[in-house]
Amino acid sequence: MKARPAISLLIGIRLLRGAGRAGLARFLLMSLGCAMGVACLAAVLTIPAILSAHDSRAAAREPQPVTGALHARSAADTVFLTRQDPYGSQPFTRVFEGRATGVHVPRPPGVDGVPSPGEVLVSPHLREVLAGQPGLAGLLPGRIVGTIGPAGLTGPDELYAYIGRIPGQLPASARPLAGFGSKWAPTPAVDSSTLDILRFALACLVLLPLAVFLSVCARLSAEARARRLAALRLLGHSVKGTLRVNAVETVAAALLGAVIGVGVYALANEVLAEVGLPGLQWYPPDGRPTTTVLAVCLIGCPALAWFVGRHRAREAALRPLQVRRGARPRSPKKYGLLLLLPGLGVICGYCVLGVLGRDPSEGPANSVFVPVGVLLTGAGLVLALAPVTAWLARRLAGTTESLPMALAMRRNEVEPGSSLRVVMGLVLLVHAASLAQGLLVELAHISRPTSSTQEYAIPLSDLSDSRRVRMGQVEGVKGQAVAMGSWIPDAGSSEPRITAVVADCAQLAAFSAVPPRGCVEGRIQRLTDPEVAEDPGIRPGRSYPFLLSGSGREGDTEKFRVTLPRDALTIRAHQPSAFVGADVLIPPSALPAGSRPTAGSFLLLSDSDPDTVRAVLDGLGALAPTAEVEAVGVNVEALQQITVVKSLLAAGMVLGLAIGVAAFAVSAADRAMERRGRLAMLNLLGARPLTVRAAQCIQVLLPLAVGLVGALVAGRLAESSYLITGGGTVHWDADGLPLLVVCTGGILLVAALASLPLTRRHVEIQHIRRD
Repeated sequence: MKARPAISLLIGIRLLRGAGRAGLARFLLMSLGCAMGVACLAAVLTIPAILSAHDSRAAAREPQPVTGALHARSAADTVFLTRQDPYGSQPFTRVFEGRATGVHVPRPPGVDGVPSPGEVLVSPHLREVLAGQPGLAGLLPGRIVGTIGPAGLTGPDELYAYIGRIPGQLPASARPLAGFGSKWAPTPAVDSSTLDILRFALACLVLLPLAVFLSVCARLSAEARARRLAALRLLGHSVKGTLRVNAVETVAAALLGAVIGVGVYALANEVLAEVGLPGLQWYPPDGRPTTTVLAVCLIGCPALAWFVGRHRAREAALRPLQVRRGARPRSPKKYGLLLLLPGLGVICGYCVLGVLGRDPSEGPANSVFVPVGVLLTGAGLVLALAPVTAWLARRLAGTTESLPMALAMRRNEVEPGSSLRVVMGLVLLVHAASLAQGLLVELAHISRPTSSTQEYAIPLSDLSDSRRVRMGQVEGVKGQAVAMGSWIPDAGSSEPRITAVVADCAQLAAFSAVPPRGCVEGRIQRLTDPEVAEDPGIRPGRSYPFLLSGSGREGDTEKFRVTLPRDALTIRAHQPSAFVGADVLIPPSALPAGSRPTAGSFLLLSDSDPDTVRAVLDGLGALAPTAEVEAVGVNVEALQQITVVKSLLAAGMVLGLAIGVAAFAVSAADRAMERRGRLAMLNLLGARPLTVRAAQCIQVLLPLAVGLVGALVAGRLAESSYLITGGGTVHWDADGLPLLVVCTGGILLVAALASLPLTRRHVEIQHIRRD
């Protein structure tokens, strides 16, 4: 009898409706498992949309100068000035606008009108911060008259302000304003190179375990379903008709789970958008599933379930007698080794180059070889686990004298695939966690420096003499100096240029990591740092001119010549520091009376603890709101990106852990239901409960231990190959190894304890085979 598709569909629906409580429980378990997997999938797929929305709004509000009018301005121009300061690891951006009278001013997105002179528009989060940190008010000269809407902010947690000023109150560096909007975000949430690495890490952390989890959910009660399909085939149903009947249950469960999962994620997005992640918050519309995400979740998940379930169903349709009689499964194929060995070869090759001291970081091939090696190794670990477990179980079963060990090993030898479904999600998670650890190690070396001091550099052109004096008296400042470069007649000249610092011996000692010896007050001295290579073009005994502003009329300048001494004073500056690379020390008394450098930086020093840095920045901003204050060595944009990447990796690890644990729990529960008949036979034959439980634990622990140890070793090799090819200074990381080892031991312990309740002591007659 050749069943038409409609008849197969009706048979599948009737079998689904008449499967009883056990069938309904299996169907709901499949649906809930798919729902959890689809919710995690939607969360991962929506991350690029959230980052893209962040960058789009940042680009839409970017002020654009008048083309061809660089540093040229007139009384009829509306000018702007952008200042960005660090607030912890978060940027605090202020946009000053000087509006000319009677001139139309372009309006930035998210605001109803441009602030007039003396008015300030702030983001909602900045208003909340100002309530708890009143010292920040000095950075916002004016009266707060409103807030910026979501269209003008990258997220609810952003610190952003528009400040209205009179054009004459802004320094000469202010530029004429043409409008707002750019094609590219000035500071993306995550730069393109880091985003590619982040996508790969999230794919390994979440998507690979997710694919395993969804395939596990699609194969629940695989043995019972295969026997039922084999019975249909023996009744005369065609092969295609049998496959269609199987597809009804798997696709229906996966589709229901996909709909539930999308709904759960949509609700979770509305809640999580209010909380956000450290360094990354978004508005609810940014995280709502797009059409592409819905298509992937609602079509891809049922398609994956159909593909996975088709393999087992096809075997039942082609060999129904063997399935009904419980014939021994075929030996697992060893083609997984064909993936594992090349993958290990690639990552081990890079590790060998690292041991030999060679630097393979140059060249674009690394961006292909390392990801390919990592993926091949991860796939090979999963596919090679079944044949390796079967071979090891055969060897142990032939040598052991323990009955529980023999029972467990013979079952793993005959059917290694059943245990594989239980453990492969956790194996992939450990492998991916090692790679994520490498990314975190690399990011840690470009974060905030660990120096005990913090320097601040302010352009001298933004400060008057009175402001310099008051800045040196700000609470927390414990040192000050002036850095300036020698004058050259032409910017493109090849004439060597030296850097001088104007400070006395006490100020020099404050900026040095080790107090210098031999400093003489009032004497010009050449400076050398053993950690900085000297410029061969700079020769002692030669005279170098410095341009100073005269004490007469405004705009008058004079040249102050300094002869570089032959004797040198050795210093060791902090890292980083504006003193690194300084060539000569000029005491303040050596400068002509009433003169000051025309160009250079005013340097201040404080302790590096966050509270002191925040207090100093607030004090400096209150004295000179429009001055550009640079916290030396602190790249606030890099810190912000690092915070975002760490948050996304942490979220990926949490999702991966949830998926791995769910895959283990679902597989273990399903495996216990399939083993009820075998446990009933063992109980009927008189096996002691302790023997059955020990055999159950060993049967789970052997493939899990083999897989986790392999994942741990391969993951550490993959991490080292990534660090070696990344061009960083750290190639071998041992900090995260103890944590991974402890987690691996914890997984083994939890797996052993979880397998104990899955054994039943009493005999259930209906589960005894009667073939």
